[in-house]
Amino acid sequence: MLEKALSGDRKYWSWLFALCGVIFIGFLFWMYQYRNGLEVTGMSRDVAWGFYIAQFTFLVGVAASAVMVVLPYYLHNYKAFGKITILGEFLAISAVLMCMLFIFVDMGQPFRIMNVFLYPSPRSMMFWDTVALGGYLVLNVLISRVSLAAERKGVAPAKWIKPIIILSIPWAISIHTVTAFLYSGLAARPFWMTAVLAPRFLASAFASGPSLLILLSLIIRKVSKYDVGKEPIQKLAIIVTYAMTINVFFILMEIFTAAYSNIPEHLAHFTYLYFGLDGKTALVPWMWVSAILAVLTLILLINPKTRHNEKILVWACAAVFVSIWIDKGMGMVVTGFVPSPLGKVFEYFPTITEIGIALGIYAIGFLLVTVFYKIALSVRKSIA
Repeated sequence: MLEKALSGDRKYWSWLFALCGVIFIGFLFWMYQYRNGLEVTGMSRDVAWGFYIAQFTFLVGVAASAVMVVLPYYLHNYKAFGKITILGEFLAISAVLMCMLFIFVDMGQPFRIMNVFLYPSPRSMMFWDTVALGGYLVLNVLISRVSLAAERKGVAPAKWIKPIIILSIPWAISIHTVTAFLYSGLAARPFWMTAVLAPRFLASAFASGPSLLILLSLIIRKVSKYDVGKEPIQKLAIIVTYAMTINVFFILMEIFTAAYSNIPEHLAHFTYLYFGLDGKTALVPWMWVSAILAVLTLILLINPKTRHNEKILVWACAAVFVSIWIDKGMGMVVTGFVPSPLGKVFEYFPTITEIGIALGIYAIGFLLVTVFYKIALSVRKSIA
């Protein structure tokens, strides 16, 4: 089926070449980082996780969100999701691969990642996160491959794939739950040490991932005339609405708990996020943009009239995506280190090297999504 991706018009190939150009630039930045070490990044002894891990955390949620189309279609036989499920699975595969690449570049000496496999430790959350992500990638590759091959031949998928599909549903939940445990298990970081972190991660995932899937579905409709249908888009919009509402509720509960308890070690992180500490305000404008976008999206999504209007829905989904990208990425990761356990404020700023590498990895993700979607759409058109 890979040959399906080797045919396309001028716009298709121009898009692929543009992505390859960004990937090449990102690779040059990575070579520079590889030669000079992580000192070329904004990370330090005090802020050990930065832009790379922020993207990893966010994209794990995008990958996990595929369960929002897989579960209704395969488990509840909701046929309306028939045209969009394969798009969700391919998006999950691309997101997981981007997650792995962000971990790869964050390691400094990337081959150190092999130590996780050479010296596995069941007591390490990093080990379980590696198992969860790797297993989820294999499951989605297998399911999408078998399902698409069966669809191409005009036959039902093999019966043995059904248990694997069912297994992928709790596995999708596990990849983001284990990621949350990576943070909440660190006792010296009060900002992360909260039992609500895993549910908050899942709620934000089920808002951001389907939002991106809606945007991709509408883009596909415009550029290829392939229409997944109005009903699945509206059902996903409802999922985004509930998930975003729960996500905002969790954030407010966290802020209330920190402010009402007035425990300095916990409150200081939220103060830094929204008001700054010791004159350091690097994340303040970003977090207020995230908060304003979150409120605006709830207004647009909760109201059925605006939610049913696809022109408004596009902007609402884009705002959800950006709001969660800010809050769950830099806001969640960097603030765990600021202030430090000693109460010192050491701010973090991503360097041009980090941004260049990150853009290269995102370009790889978009390239994979483009190729995967081209294959899926070509198969669908050939049997139509």
